[in-house]
Amino acid sequence: MIKLSVNGKAHQVDVDPATPLLWVLRDTLGMTGTKYGCGIAACGACTVHLDGAPSRSCQVPVSSVGDAKVVTIEGLAEGKGLTKVQQAWIEHEVPQCGYCQSGMIMAVTSLLKEKPKPTDADIDGAISNICRCGTYKQVRQAIHAIAKA
Repeated sequence: MIKLSVNGKAHQVDVDPATPLLWVLRDTLGMTGTKYGCGIAACGACTVHLDGAPSRSCQVPVSSVGDAKVVTIEGLAEGKGLTKVQQAWIEHEVPQCGYCQSGMIMAVTSLLKEKPKPTDADIDGAISNICRCGTYKQVRQAIHAIAKA
């Protein structure tokens, strides 16, 4: 059994230690907000936070998580309210198909924690998630709106 802390709750999972965290979250724990995109940590659809740092969960063996606190898109907001990033996504109509957006939101949340007023260069350096719909302009607008608030 492998012990995990996900979204503030303790879990014990009986899986192969080499299983990617993504599949434990989705298939074992039923948290389907984290998406599978490429399987090689290139697209960012599977981004979660491990002890606050954005991590591509498709390439993280569950056995390597240890005592790290895992936060998924389901655990990002506290209570019934949305986070500033989630609210900005709605206000700036960021999602189109929405598939990549949970990973994008996780990456942006982490960026804004590190740099509350990021420059375009900061955004370019930190957000390498791929959006097939091309909503990068809306993503940037949402980030700058949060930074100005």
